[in-house]
Amino acid sequence: MRSIDVFSRPLEYLTPLGEQVGEIIRDWVEREVIPYRRQFDEDYLEHRYILPPFKKLLGEYGIQRILFPEDLGGWGLGHSDYLCVAAFRMFEEIARADSGMAVAFGVVFWPLVLICCEPHVNRRLCEEFAPMFTSTTEPVFSCMAMTEPQGGSDIENMEVLKGSTIRTTAVRDGDEWVINGHKLWPTNTGGVANLMAVVCTTNPGSRNPDDIAIIFVPCDIPGVTQGPAYEKAGMAADKNGDIWFENVRVPLWYRACGPGDDARYYGEIVSMGNMGSIAFAVGVMLNIYEKLQEYVERKTYRGMPLKENDAVAGVLADFAATVEAVRIIGYQCARMCDRQDLYGPRWSPEIVARARAHRYFAADRALEAIGKVMNLMECFGADRDWDVEKHWRDIKMVQLWLGGKQLSQMEVARWFFECETL
Repeated sequence: MRSIDVFSRPLEYLTPLGEQVGEIIRDWVEREVIPYRRQFDEDYLEHRYILPPFKKLLGEYGIQRILFPEDLGGWGLGHSDYLCVAAFRMFEEIARADSGMAVAFGVVFWPLVLICCEPHVNRRLCEEFAPMFTSTTEPVFSCMAMTEPQGGSDIENMEVLKGSTIRTTAVRDGDEWVINGHKLWPTNTGGVANLMAVVCTTNPGSRNPDDIAIIFVPCDIPGVTQGPAYEKAGMAADKNGDIWFENVRVPLWYRACGPGDDARYYGEIVSMGNMGSIAFAVGVMLNIYEKLQEYVERKTYRGMPLKENDAVAGVLADFAATVEAVRIIGYQCARMCDRQDLYGPRWSPEIVARARAHRYFAADRALEAIGKVMNLMECFGADRDWDVEKHWRDIKMVQLWLGGKQLSQMEVARWFFECETL
């Protein structure tokens, strides 16, 4: 049977480092994840099975160091113009095994982009937090604390609401911020996170971008409480829960970028989150391709392998075409995020809109294609032994986050059609 590597990638975008790390992760996936992923699916609360493979990948292999500068013990990828393409390769490899693990892995680096990546490196915060990631072989997890109970994805609707609905507050008291509020749904909560980037307001109700603050908070300081993980339809390895901040005090310089810049670079968080989500969809479809190959080869109809039936072959061709198209779109999105000299800043409304368009198209097509595969496989499509239903449950969640399809559609329409009232 053909391998997953038959599907196209833009080879001119790839780099030796990204490919080497991709191969390391593929080997890790084959040994440490795929044989055990059904156990992982029941491990949403304690992560007894999930944490050991993460320890090997993040801590022992040292991949959690990847964004920090070399002189601080990192790999320096924050200075690279191939960061997003390399990340895409890593994400799709992990998502092929378990997209929940891919999300948890990706969010380790997501907030660190704000302080480790050009052109807004915060050297002081890199020096502060690098040892947390580089001086241990234990896995270290970050969290991007955005969503709030009352507003849901309002906090990501910056272009229209401009942070006016944010209720988590940061009040200056001398040389410290005092943070109070409640976040829910962030990845790597539920007791997992070691370091959080918290989206706050310094002036509740304000529409001034200067009042949006992204402040780093170590999770072991007084006043930070993480609730238990939610039990979801899938993605057990992506722990989500509640976080409460009660008079949490951190130094003023723990703010990521500063007034105006925190709001500006928050757009970069949205763009890169959408880019990563496409990689999760691609990884899922690559594994379903493997499962589908096995099924249509083993299953027979009128004495012939099922794949030799012309109606079935049409479904197979449509699935392959979807993987081809979505994978190319994903790598192109990643390269657009990397080549800011050609496409503009990845926090610009244009790149945010393009990344959202690519993501919701990819998630919609993946769900549609997986549904057809499940129909083709009949009861085997819903059989946990085949893992297709796991991917189907997981990919639905990829479609829902970052404001879901609805906010994505609004931002895409705003930019491409210059809508003024959405």
